[in-house]
Amino acid sequence: MMTAAVKITRKGQVTIPREIREKLKVNAIYFEVEDDTVMVKPVRDAAGSLREYAGNVKYGASMRQVKEKAWEVAVREKTGKKSS
Repeated sequence: MMTAAVKITRKGQVTIPREIREKLKVNAIYFEVEDDTVMVKPVRDAAGSLREYAGNVKYGASMRQVKEKAWEVAVREKTGKKSS
C-alpha cells in the first residue's frame, strides 16, 4: 500500500506524488467520497470515451461545454455514476 500526505493549495489543488503517478500510469483520475473517506481512482481509457463523444457534439457548443460533457460521459462509463 502506498500512502502520502500532500498540501491543498488555496485554489483547492493538490500534487499527486511522482511515485503514485508512475504506479497508476494514467493522466486522469476521479474522486469518490463516502462519509469522510476520499478515494482517488484512475480513469483508464478516457481518451476513447472522449473520442466517441466528439462525433455527437451539438453544433455551436463551446469547447468548454464539449470537454465538460465528455468527461461526464467518461466518468459515468467508468463508475456507473453521474458526475457532479
